[in-house]
Amino acid sequence: MALREIVLLGDDVLRKKARKVTSFDKKFQRLVDDMVETMIAAPGVGLAAPQVGVSQRVIVVRLPDDEASREEYGDEAGKVYIVANPDIVKASKNIVEGVEGCLSIPGYYGAVDRPDKVTVKGFDRHGKPMRIKAEGWLARIFQHEIDHLNGQLFIDIANKVWEAVPEDEEAEDEDTA
Repeated sequence: MALREIVLLGDDVLRKKARKVTSFDKKFQRLVDDMVETMIAAPGVGLAAPQVGVSQRVIVVRLPDDEASREEYGDEAGKVYIVANPDIVKASKNIVEGVEGCLSIPGYYGAVDRPDKVTVKGFDRHGKPMRIKAEGWLARIFQHEIDHLNGQLFIDIANKVWEAVPEDEEAEDEDTA
């Protein structure tokens, strides 16, 4: 396994529709292993192949595995999902706004409306069909990563985008407010 460089906004691969995965060979296995390692090291909760410069329809997703996450998400905390050729086959009508960031757009966040529950179908790392029912933050992550496979970024659909303020600047702002 190896860390891969995360491509940033402005790289053409982020704006193209990724190609369908057709082979689950050793090269593909190395890609998904590298993606998981890169996502965790970043640190992030999801990563799509275009974000490491590979135009293939594969995503990796992992909720944090800390005490607070285990309390909130139970068995989902720390579980790694690898999904090739993912499709959202069902989405709830209940739309919720949430804050999103992106490893390819560091330092920026946005308020994005998304369904609070989705069902994703695709294939696992060995080509076996899979179906995942996700809700809350996990559903949001899946939608965000699948958007990457279609050349769409959160900034394209956000209600509002803002630059992150470093913590010490926030403290200064509070002191002067």
